[in-house]
Parts: sequence; C-alpha cells; structure tokens
Amino acid sequence: MKRTLNIETIKSTGNEVKVCGWINSVRSHGKILFVDLRDISGILQLVFIPQNEKIYKQGEDLRSEWAIEVIGKVSERPKKMVNPKIPTGQIELSVEELKVLSRAKTLPFSIEGPGYEINEEKRMKYRYLDLRRERMKRNLIVRHKVIQFIRESLQKEGFVEIETPILTKSTPEGARDFIIPSRLQPGQFYALPQSPQQYKQLLQVAGIEKYFQIARCFRDEDPRADRQAEFTQLDLEMSFVEEEEILNLIEKLYIEIVKELFPEKKISKIPFPRLSYSEVMKKYKSDKPDLRKNKDDSNELAFAFIIDFPMFEWKTKEKRWDAVHHPFTRPQTENIKEIKKNPEKILAHQYDFVLNGYEIGGGSLRTYKPEILEAVFEVMGHKKEEIQQKFGHLLEAFEYGVPPHGGIAPGLDRFLAIVLGELNIREVIAFPKTGDSRDLMIGAPSEVSEEQLKELAIKIIKRRKT
Repeated sequence: MKRTLNIETIKSTGNEVKVCGWINSVRSHGKILFVDLRDISGILQLVFIPQNEKIYKQGEDLRSEWAIEVIGKVSERPKKMVNPKIPTGQIELSVEELKVLSRAKTLPFSIEGPGYEINEEKRMKYRYLDLRRERMKRNLIVRHKVIQFIRESLQKEGFVEIETPILTKSTPEGARDFIIPSRLQPGQFYALPQSPQQYKQLLQVAGIEKYFQIARCFRDEDPRADRQAEFTQLDLEMSFVEEEEILNLIEKLYIEIVKELFPEKKISKIPFPRLSYSEVMKKYKSDKPDLRKNKDDSNELAFAFIIDFPMFEWKTKEKRWDAVHHPFTRPQTENIKEIKKNPEKILAHQYDFVLNGYEIGGGSLRTYKPEILEAVFEVMGHKKEEIQQKFGHLLEAFEYGVPPHGGIAPGLDRFLAIVLGELNIREVIAFPKTGDSRDLMIGAPSEVSEEQLKELAIKIIKRRKT
C-alpha cells in the first residue's frame, strides 16, 4: 500500500490508508489510547482500542519520537473530540496494523515550542532534532518557497540560471578567503568564492546577458548574529543596463515576494526610497538606516536603496586607499587622471539594498574598460605586475568586446530572518555554524591524518601558547 501524508487523510474518510511518521505524543483516555503522529504535513490522531488486543498492547509500548508505520481506517471524530486547531482535527485513524520502524532515546531537549531558551551549543550539536520543532520546519519551508518564487520570477524576466565554480582563485575582494590545498599542484591553493563576482562578469563577456544564481559564498570573517562563514545570496548580472533598471527589477521582485508569501507584512513606501550615502550618513549616522514609521511594528517592512557611495575609503592602519564596495565597481567618472589624483572625491555606481536597519544586498555597475580598472587597482596600491597576476584573465577577456554590465546580490539569510521575525540568521539556515564558525554536529573543523598532509605537501606548525 502506498503511503499517505497526514494532511491527505482528510480526503480519505471511510477508507483504509497507510501513514508514517514520528510519535508526537501518547495519551490515555480511559481505556482508549491516543497517539499523535507527526509527519512533514502535520499531526494526525491515531486511536488504539482494547478490542484489538494485539495492536493495543503494541500501542502501550510506544514512546515519543519513535518512527512508526501504521495502517488503519479513517473516520470522523465524535463531535466532542473535534480539534479545530489542526487541519486534520475532524478525523482520526483507527489503527489496524502497526510497525515500529525505529526507537528513539529520550531527546536531550524538548522540541515543543520555539526553543529559544535552550542552550545554543546544544541545539547546534543536535541540529537534526532541533529542526523537528514546528518553528524551524516552518522557516525552512518558507526559505524554499522564497527561492522557488525568485527562480520562477527571474525566468519570466529572461534570466538564465548558471552555476559557477566553488574551487576558484584567491583574489583581493575585501574579506579573507578560505583556501584549499591542491594535491595535484603541491604548494598551490584554490580559494572558495567570496562571491561569483568575476565569473558572472565573464558570463557577460560570453554573451549571457541576464544571469542569476542562488549562490553559496564563503568569507573567513569574524561571525556575528547576521553573518556566517558561508551564506546564500541571490546573485544576478545584466548587460547593457543602467543603474535604475537594476534597482527597479529588485524592487518589483521583492514587492511580489512580500505580496505572495508574506501578505501580513506591509511595505512602508513604494517605490522604495533612493537615498544618497551622504544624505543618510548626515541624517541617520548610518548607511543602513531603519526607515520604519513604527519600529515596534514587526509587520512593517521599510525597504530602501542607498546610492552614490564613495568609490574609495582610506584605511588608516594600512595607510592606503581601498574600494568601498569592491574594485570592479564603476566610478562615476572615466577621467583616469581625476581618479588617481583625487580618489577621495570620486563617487561610485554602487548601491546597497537595506531593510529595517539591515543591509540585505549590495551591487554596482561594473568597470568594463581595462584602463579604468587598472587605475582603480593602482589607487588601491597594487603594482601592475600584481594586477596582471591576480586579474590578468579578466583584463584579457575585456579585450574581446565586453558589454557594459552591472548586478546586485541580495542576501537571502538576512532577508528571511527579518520577515520571519528571527534575531539571528542561524534560525533560517538548516545547518549553520556556531558563533566561532564550528559545526558541533559533525565536529568541523577537525584535524586530518598525517598521510593526507603529506599527500598535500603541508606541514602543520603549532602556535605557541601565550
């Protein structure tokens, strides 16, 4: 017999079905035994009656979180037993056959309720149990729906979804790279991508005029509540495009996401405000202002775009100029002398996407003229030999008819945390890292064997304790 999901049993009154799931609770009312069975679709009440002695005795042994398979007949509940709080509350299943698929030890914590009060390290260690709670399941299902909605919407707009490499080259893009040793080229390393930045630009050179990807990105940074060592972003790039076209596309997409998937939420202002960097820094002392009219209203969404960022910022410690966004951002001037002479005065075609006081995305028009890109790198203190070594492949590609292009990369984790009312992005990620970037569930990072290190031509030098 084919399995029926709990939610589908409401269409099977009077019929025999097979259901599978976990025991949510066991309770006895007089001589009748009731078991709430939980699966991905919800809760179904199972009934064990003493007249079916063999099955009844099996039912008495059942415990919470055991995985079971049941065959029985679906019937309407007595009127006094109807539960309007659940979709299957008008029916129940009388158990005729029972198979225990696997038993469970006592859980290290309760999976009833939100679970915020539970020690986070314990939740991370037993993440597969933590994900059984209703709130966490809801978060993952909503995440899936948002991603599917994005895919369908961008496809209608003519975008092509393309995967880019995870093993790539270490380049200066603003954060530390995670590096991976190469066995076949001893002493050389790959890097995990901080973003698909160069690949998506090369796709524009290749003639893929509208690219997108639900991209995994990796940055070796100090984590905080809204940051992880690995995260997910909507990555997109377009050719022959102006700044406002990109902003309008994202505005339309997020209005549709909220309308379709979060109808209880209210967007403060449409169209989304376009505010200059200098304006918000002067007025709000922040480049990610919270523009909500009532900051206690969890259903208010105040989107905005921050535009006209400075192209460069002075790094006092390093005593050099650095790109505010990244070096591929297009300056708002093509005057190379001006770029080199007065970097502090140059504005960029950079824009940030903000929501309720958080940056949820960033993008820019890209520099597509090699001479301007070289000038930007020179301002940042890179020598021509270094520029050629790190970015020669991109500069060479730009010699073969590169179109003007630009893009944006909204982060999915932060957006989801905000609309789902979570204070930490770890609550919307299936298997996140702890605050110090450890995976307590599988024990990562971990040491590797001497054989592996020898094969990779790597020697571990232990730091002295201070």
